[in-house]
Amino acid sequence: MRRRLASVRARATLAATLVVAIALVAAGTAVLLALRTNLIDQADAQAENEARKVAVDLAFGVPHRELDLPDAEDNPVQVLDPRGHVVAADEDVESMSPVAAAGAGRAEGTPATADGDDDADAGDGHGDADQDEGTPAAGEISEEARIIPGTATVDGHTGDYRFAEVEVTTSQKVTLTVYAGASLSAEKGAVGTAQTTMLIGLPLLLVTVGGATYVVTRRALRPVEGIRAEMAAITASEDLSRRVPEPDTHDEIARLASTTNETLAALETSVERQRRFVADASHELRSPIASLRTQLEVGAAHPELLDVEGAVEDTVRLQRLAADLLLLARLDAGERPQDARFDLAKLVREEAGGRDRVHLDGVDAVEVTGSRSQLARVLGNLLDNARRHAHDRVDVTLRTDGAWAVLQVADDGSGVPPEERERIFERFVRLDESRSRDDGGAGLGLAIARDIAVRHGGTLGVGEAPGGGALFGLRVPRAAPLEGARGTARQATTDPQ
Repeated sequence: MRRRLASVRARATLAATLVVAIALVAAGTAVLLALRTNLIDQADAQAENEARKVAVDLAFGVPHRELDLPDAEDNPVQVLDPRGHVVAADEDVESMSPVAAAGAGRAEGTPATADGDDDADAGDGHGDADQDEGTPAAGEISEEARIIPGTATVDGHTGDYRFAEVEVTTSQKVTLTVYAGASLSAEKGAVGTAQTTMLIGLPLLLVTVGGATYVVTRRALRPVEGIRAEMAAITASEDLSRRVPEPDTHDEIARLASTTNETLAALETSVERQRRFVADASHELRSPIASLRTQLEVGAAHPELLDVEGAVEDTVRLQRLAADLLLLARLDAGERPQDARFDLAKLVREEAGGRDRVHLDGVDAVEVTGSRSQLARVLGNLLDNARRHAHDRVDVTLRTDGAWAVLQVADDGSGVPPEERERIFERFVRLDESRSRDDGGAGLGLAIARDIAVRHGGTLGVGEAPGGGALFGLRVPRAAPLEGARGTARQATTDPQ
């Protein structure tokens, strides 16, 4: 059991750690992607802003040499003519990767500024009609900027940049391309710092979560270990009066402990009942066996003194007692009654018709399902009990009550006190202990009758008869109507009682 509990703690800890690890990795990845995207978007905006500043100056006729270029390390800028020649750039900018891509995209014969001149060649003979489609008009810049990732080498250091490409047409109708870059060093630094922090913090956090889960699970399962230990002690001592500890947490473990104690209480009651049953059975068997042995020993020594009738009576009593004990053993073992269909009214007439002082009244026919012999045993036990206590009369009534068949046996005897009406259904209980055992029986008849009634889905109780005696009422379910007789059965169910 301890290994199982340890395994539960280990599995819970491992599961919690894995769930937290997956959640943290997913969240960390999302954060890193969002951070990188945000920083790249900022770099793109910065590059486009710098490119448009230079393009605006060119559109207003600022000479190449007088352009106000930003810091080359953070924002390198190059201005290219239509032939792809660099006409303006910071002296620290050694190379920019978009230059080759942009130059490769140029068509042959595009006008360019003269090397070293501030003004464009005005005698190139190209007017507005000769400009490429989508090229800005004179004095204007392109509405959209093209973002290009790449690298640049500034003052001997090569790094990753985001470049914005903006086209501008000067007043001399010369189209220039401005490339402005924004360094990604800040993005790499921020993402790298975040990754390092996560790589260091994730294991520490997982260790903390795993340890906390293990401790919490151990504390939560501690009552289970107490229950297990107490159950082991109960098993070793066979003392069913002991109970497992119930925690005050009002959770599933507390309910488990409560249910375990209820099971132990039911088991203790069952075992105690079985012990009393064995003791009472032994006591009841001892009397007829001892009497029969005495009679046989006397008869063996003095044949003329042998009481044959007494021996036969003791033998019959012993046989009946053995049959009752066997029936109770089968009922306790859970024997299910046979699913036979028969007429309970006919059975009542057969059992009560030949008995003196018994008056029968009730319906002509009512079908039930179950064991005919067992229900006959119930009726016989009730009639025998009523005849033993009745002064002059026993009334048997059979009627229907909806889906139930109700059998009542009433006598005009002294009745059963209210405080004893449940006790008389216990085994080996006789209220008239002073009465002869031969007259009173072993006290099993009513116990057997109630067990049979319960196993047939019914009830058996006792009350006060109109004449002051005892009134025993047996209720058992009526049989479901057959397909062909459904209308008749429905009519019988609705008849007034």
